[in-house]
Amino acid sequence: MFAALLMAASLFAAVSGSAHAGEVDCELRFNLSGWSVFYKTASGNGTISCSNGQQMAVRIQTKGGGLSFGKSSIENGVGEFSGVDDISELLGTYVSAEAHAGAVKSSKAQVVTKGEVSLALAGTGRGWDIGVAFGKFVISR
Repeated sequence: MFAALLMAASLFAAVSGSAHAGEVDCELRFNLSGWSVFYKTASGNGTISCSNGQQMAVRIQTKGGGLSFGKSSIENGVGEFSGVDDISELLGTYVSAEAHAGAVKSSKAQVVTKGEVSLALAGTGRGWDIGVAFGKFVISR
């Protein structure tokens, strides 16, 4: 899984280097759990904290399709956003794609994008899953 984390970090660096260069750095701390049988869904909550002192409690929902089976949860996940001008730019629907495989304890890394805003996610989870999924990652108040 270290290779997946390294690949996600490299992809985030490439995407954020060409994206909008806002001055505010923000981080997402979250918990997420869900299931998949062809259709993948998960939900959770988190907090976004920014370098300018802004903070917001958020709800997270993911939905997608593909060849995916399993049940999993991520606890104490962390996400890093590309630079923005204001925390409100972080709400909305991000596009995601992932490949995953895990049993009992596993690590996940993923980069999702919304226009010029990118979010690199990483976390350690529990459960079991295998497959390829694609869809959306929604952050709301």
